[in-house]
Amino acid sequence: MTAFVRSYLFLRRAIGVLGILLPIVVIIGKELLEGGGLLGSLSGYYYSDLRNVFVGTLCAIGVFLIAYRGYGRVDDIAANVAAIAGIGVALFPAQPVTPTPTEHAIGVAHLVFAAIFFLTLAFFCLFLFTKDDGAPTKRKRSRNAVYRTCGIVMLACLVLIVVNGLFFSAATADLHPTLWLESLAVFAFGFAWLTKGETLLGDQPQTSLP
Repeated sequence: MTAFVRSYLFLRRAIGVLGILLPIVVIIGKELLEGGGLLGSLSGYYYSDLRNVFVGTLCAIGVFLIAYRGYGRVDDIAANVAAIAGIGVALFPAQPVTPTPTEHAIGVAHLVFAAIFFLTLAFFCLFLFTKDDGAPTKRKRSRNAVYRTCGIVMLACLVLIVVNGLFFSAATADLHPTLWLESLAVFAFGFAWLTKGETLLGDQPQTSLP
């Protein structure tokens, strides 16, 4: 049983670490290898020398999510949906600047997969990770606050990305808001999973009285 618990803590931590590292590695790595300044979105790094890192990290997150098993059927379904969506984001790239009709269709699929991915992960944070047995410890209450904050951050980032894309994209292009909002959403996702893996705010071990 102890080995089982440790394996799932490892999965949660691995998912969290990959999520946090993805924006850092692709943004800094691209600048070191290619230069040329920031791109408009994280998905844009598919078209850089960091393509394999971008695709590989998302596929690894997807595989870990497939292997993940929660406390019930809903957890498992949500993990599988997020896994498929994450792999879809990797394999269906964002459309380039001047897309062909096929590339445009693939780009639309990319956006759908990305929305499902983040919405499902926000659902984890807001509704699944916050479950308890009715008598949560102080650390568990603290973790729940982290989960809810991360879920709200992800949803807020998605809304702001859509609003910016619809109304302000030309005016804000030089500030790369989509890149930073996507990165913040991915950080929130990774932070939540690290917390779920008890890397952060883990329950203190019980000590037996002599």
